[in-house]
Amino acid sequence: MDSERLMQLLRSVAARETSVEDAAARLQHIVCEDIDFAHIDHHRSLRKGFPEVIFGQGKTADQIIGIIDKMQHQENIILVTRVDRPKADSILSRFPGAVYHTDARMVVWQISDSPLKGRGTILVISAGTSDIPVAKEAYLTAKAMGNQVESVFDVGVAGIHRLFQHRSLIEEASVLIVVAGMEGALPSVVAGMVSRPVIAVPTSVGYGVSLGGLTALFAMLNSCSSNVAVVNIDNGFGAGYMASIINRS
Repeated sequence: MDSERLMQLLRSVAARETSVEDAAARLQHIVCEDIDFAHIDHHRSLRKGFPEVIFGQGKTADQIIGIIDKMQHQENIILVTRVDRPKADSILSRFPGAVYHTDARMVVWQISDSPLKGRGTILVISAGTSDIPVAKEAYLTAKAMGNQVESVFDVGVAGIHRLFQHRSLIEEASVLIVVAGMEGALPSVVAGMVSRPVIAVPTSVGYGVSLGGLTALFAMLNSCSSNVAVVNIDNGFGAGYMASIINRS
């Protein structure tokens, strides 16, 4: 339950539109709800400004559905990350209002409208087309958290002139997320162009000595551009979340 929903409930009680007993029942699990296979953190929206996000990998479709079923009464939006198509089909059959984004492997259910909370635009850039799934995870996360989000794909260092075609968009962004595999060089280049924070996301895209993204990760951690911070390999969700927090500050 976020602060706006809590205030609506309290105003409804004050106006005698909702009974104290009904309000108490709705607040019974405001902190945590134990459903055997999960302890759902309903308090997270109040504490952090965004609901708990469900990590779908390793969970069964029934477990994900069980968590969503409890969250839907408390939240305006629900995200599920790392979901394959069979699980997504099961989820959507139970909650037809939800949308599955195949490229990002995410389920997004916008239950009710959420206001824009960001102060500027978050720009998501991918070095290659193969990096788009991770970039889309970042894009959808940042958008779900109430930000204006733009994207530019396939502008890596192998054809750096492609990046410069988007210079105005890059310079106007308040936070940038740069996703790259292979040698992981693009975040340093972008960060050298702007005075804004750049969140670098290494991907597991690349041949043998890319080592599943470790080469890109080490390159980003060793960036000589001082305005670069790095998240985990393939962690588009973490990048989108962090960019959103920065964009609210």
